[in-house]
Amino acid sequence: MVKELLKDTESHMQKAIEAAKREFQAVRTGRANTNLLDRVMVDYYGNPTPVNQVASITVPEPRMLVIQPWDKSILSQIEKAIQKSDLGLNPINDGSVLRLPLPQLTEERRKELVKLVKKEAEEQKIVIRNLRRDGNDKLKTLQKNGDLTEDELKKRMEEVQKITDKYVAEIEKLLDHKEKEIMEV
Repeated sequence: MVKELLKDTESHMQKAIEAAKREFQAVRTGRANTNLLDRVMVDYYGNPTPVNQVASITVPEPRMLVIQPWDKSILSQIEKAIQKSDLGLNPINDGSVLRLPLPQLTEERRKELVKLVKKEAEEQKIVIRNLRRDGNDKLKTLQKNGDLTEDELKKRMEEVQKITDKYVAEIEKLLDHKEKEIMEV
């Protein structure tokens, strides 16, 4: 039962890492990346649909994305969705595909993006710390019910802390990598 609780806590912490990775991928750096459009939704027959589900997205150059819809009739809707997004990009519509040039990031914009990434990292660390608290609360409940001795409780709480430290360090590592990626010219 205790091992199951520890395994469950760790798997939830792993999900926080995966969430951070997804969020970091969506943050624009100086290079083109198809994940940049993951959160852009297009109105496709009345349903909000991610761009990558209605078009193919390619990276022909380091600073260019090309979006080719499978249904040409939604080209203008994709264009509008990108313009409305918080990406700050202006697509070029040539009638059959959208070209999305990525301008060089200014120093000011890079710093804003770093702040955004740090904020996301902090949110995921909070999630991990909350999971630690929940795990410790469950262990304390087991101890109150007589399923754990005082020494076992202390040992298991130390294990939860080690797991927490491992995942917080993982978030820090991801943050450090993304920060360097954003700041490189």
